[in-house]
Amino acid sequence: QVQLVEAGGGLVQAGGSLRLSCAASGRSLASYVMGWFRQAPGKEREFVAAIRWSSGATYCPDSVKGRFTISRINTENTIYLQMNNLTPEDTAVYYCAARAGPGILTITNQYNYWGQGTQVTVST
Repeated sequence: QVQLVEAGGGLVQAGGSLRLSCAASGRSLASYVMGWFRQAPGKEREFVAAIRWSSGATYCPDSVKGRFTISRINTENTIYLQMNNLTPEDTAVYYCAARAGPGILTITNQYNYWGQGTQVTVST
């Protein structure tokens, strides 16, 4: 089992920044891919970023590339999502997820473990 706890959400004005964190526990993440997803009201859960724990390789979709950066600190078993130049369209609950295996996948059902989510609200 992998337990995931997100933190860092909140209310920010458009153009501002937030950094989310996700602390993992329960087992070694050496063979895992960690991801961030988000879900806005009335919409499906959407892939935001992922990082392969072993190599640090990352992937972000074009919708957030250049604004969002995913990173990890091995010694803390924690991943981060730095979000810059936020817009109201980024308002959502942000979830941390983990999947066993090397592939960086963007589909929710490919991830085995999920955190409880943290709310990000961007005002105009």
